[in-house]
Amino acid sequence: MAANTISLSISSNVVASKNLSSFQSRAFIAPPTISFPAKSKPGELSLSSTTLSKSRVRAGASQLMNEPLNDQRSFSSPTVVEVDLGDRSYPIYIGAGLLDHSELLQRHVHGKRVLVVTNDRVAPLYLDKTIDALTRGNPNVTVESVILPDGEKYKDMDTLMKVFDKAIESRLDRRCTFVALGGGVIGDMCGYAAASYLRGVNFIQIPTTVMAQVDSSVGGKTGINHRLGKNLIGAFYQPQCVLVDTDTLNTLPDREMASGLAEVIKYGLIRDAEFFEWQEKNIEALLARDPAALAFAIKRSCENKADVVSQDEKESGLRATLNLGHTFGHAIETGFGYGEWLHGEAVAAGTVMAVDMSYRLGWIDESIVKRVNKILERAKLPTTPPESMTVSMFKSIMAVDKKVADGLLRLILLKGPLGNCVFTGDYDREALDATLRAFSKS
Repeated sequence: MAANTISLSISSNVVASKNLSSFQSRAFIAPPTISFPAKSKPGELSLSSTTLSKSRVRAGASQLMNEPLNDQRSFSSPTVVEVDLGDRSYPIYIGAGLLDHSELLQRHVHGKRVLVVTNDRVAPLYLDKTIDALTRGNPNVTVESVILPDGEKYKDMDTLMKVFDKAIESRLDRRCTFVALGGGVIGDMCGYAAASYLRGVNFIQIPTTVMAQVDSSVGGKTGINHRLGKNLIGAFYQPQCVLVDTDTLNTLPDREMASGLAEVIKYGLIRDAEFFEWQEKNIEALLARDPAALAFAIKRSCENKADVVSQDEKESGLRATLNLGHTFGHAIETGFGYGEWLHGEAVAAGTVMAVDMSYRLGWIDESIVKRVNKILERAKLPTTPPESMTVSMFKSIMAVDKKVADGLLRLILLKGPLGNCVFTGDYDREALDATLRAFSKS
């Protein structure tokens, strides 16, 4: 295998239980049990059961399966996935009603001053509840807030300055804590502000969308967009904790719900074949917001993300595999206009393009292509880019992608059985050109 190729493999020889009964007479199917290969193939970086144990989970899948849907999980045993980064490790708390338990947030607040960063859609729903969780029984803490306009098109320097303006006007010092309350845009901007303000202050993520809960809030990627490319300005900066209150999904618009599932599907394609098979059985349950299905999907996604981040925090290789479909998808977002398509919608179309290219290279069989298209369609996600996208637009935007190294565009592509992928610049350029021609105008 070429030196500039990183391969990821996961076992697909697991036999699922024959007793896949419905959950409380719903469509939710029992989560699979994963086994991992003892040895990797020559030239491949392979996950093992030892590696995965870095994601420490305090509430197992059996707990999720055996609890009635109308039962309120006791606060004494929330699901906790740990991102293992040595002395910078932090927990991801997952559960319903977590914002009602103030001790969870308060244990991660540094100092006596807090700045909550949110947007004009989330603030009316959850800002008061968050302030109450931060201050209940703790009169020494004072909370300021800044409410930004909602949408990807506002993920820019001008909007970011509003956060700095509020922090400086409020005379917040280095002992303050920033809290990101919202989706991926708010999380990215608040995190970047925290990384930059006074050269770094404490911050906490409270993601309120599926996209943010399963992906963007975990791992410390923060930043803003530039008119020439998405997420080109930013920093790696880890939060003190991520608090995933799944009740916040009750107010999420259907389009946002579907958008977030693109990232869930990604994990199955690149490294967790059994999770993908579970998704094929449960995609309608996820769209219907089945609590048990969502709880499992969020937990399993966070375990996958935490495991990768623990091994490759700053994306030197392995972490790049989490960007399946993102190179094409970011080009769509940039070329079509930030906010015109949701991030997950662009990633979905980009994933189809990456899978198409993988097939043209002869790296996967046609059945995977069909399965990817089918599950994305069932998830109500686009499988082709906007008609206005041209080959030249794709090429010019992808040329400034963060994964370009020494002028070489490196891509995440599927290779081998389901659940295997490579991060590589070693591919036939004709295959890329053919994919671009197939999905866009010349």
